[in-house]
Amino acid sequence: MRFITEHKNRKFGGKCFAFTMAEILISLTIIGVIAAITLPSLRANINEKTWATQRKALYSRMSQAISMMPALNGYGEYVGSWSADSVSVTTDTAAQAFVTDGLSKVLQLKNICDNENLKKCGLPDRIKAMDNTNVVFPTKLSELNEGFTTTLIESNNPKLNPQSHIDTKAAALETINGESIAVFYNPYCVSKDVVFATGGRFYPYPYMCADFVYDLNGKKGPNKMGKDIGFITALYPVDSEVVAPMPDDKFVTSNGTGWTGAISQCNQKEKAARLPNYDETFSILINKSFVGNNLTSGYAWTSTPSDETRAWGYVWAANFLYIFPKSNNPGRNICILK
Repeated sequence: MRFITEHKNRKFGGKCFAFTMAEILISLTIIGVIAAITLPSLRANINEKTWATQRKALYSRMSQAISMMPALNGYGEYVGSWSADSVSVTTDTAAQAFVTDGLSKVLQLKNICDNENLKKCGLPDRIKAMDNTNVVFPTKLSELNEGFTTTLIESNNPKLNPQSHIDTKAAALETINGESIAVFYNPYCVSKDVVFATGGRFYPYPYMCADFVYDLNGKKGPNKMGKDIGFITALYPVDSEVVAPMPDDKFVTSNGTGWTGAISQCNQKEKAARLPNYDETFSILINKSFVGNNLTSGYAWTSTPSDETRAWGYVWAANFLYIFPKSNNPGRNICILK
């Protein structure tokens, strides 16, 4: 035994090496601190990638389903008759009829919920907007955007917005993939070639057929716009445009270079981003309560030009699109993720 001990000592230069209990505890503490710092960010990155993949898949399925429907308007029982000046729709069943009689024929669903039972389809009571404000989850069109029930009259062209009295209640559905979706429906939506403009101002309400506010993971959190919460809008009853703009949580300030400068700023952001086009801007305005109060006044650009010197912009507070000179410099623009 003595020989073995001496041999070992000679092998290590006459010294025996070992970790003390204090050193082991310090090492474990350092490892724990590093793990505590890095794991949440790793988990967040994984969630971000998962949600991005789910959003794209859901958009693809919804777009395909909408394209298979012959028309998006006219579902459900409603009162009133369409005219160029006014319309009144206040029934509770139009959105549910749109889902049961139309959407369910072209999209595989797990469950359909009426307005009184939205939570049974996994929808939350509140969500966080892009600016982290708490928003009560809307249950009817007027809560999605007040313009659906507000009479809009222009002094230079006194004409009622033809969609100003629509206030159908939302329905909900669960897909077989686990998404929970609230459905807001306008049975009187019109085609893009039907021009409803007052004083050159184009409002989104007449053209919205259906708006879908989705929760990718049902009752799980974080229930935040841009994370597991988003929206998809179907515009125009025939040859519909289905858009799903996801506003970036970082808004860009105009650098004084007009329309082309706004396009450039969105493209130079850390994430792949761009300005929303005309139809995507309609969707953002309809769902602006989820975007937050980042644009409370002034106007912003879309990516859609009107001619060589002008482009479409939108007035955030008043919910309309208008043509502005490309040289103009609005205060802040919304970029959306590619």
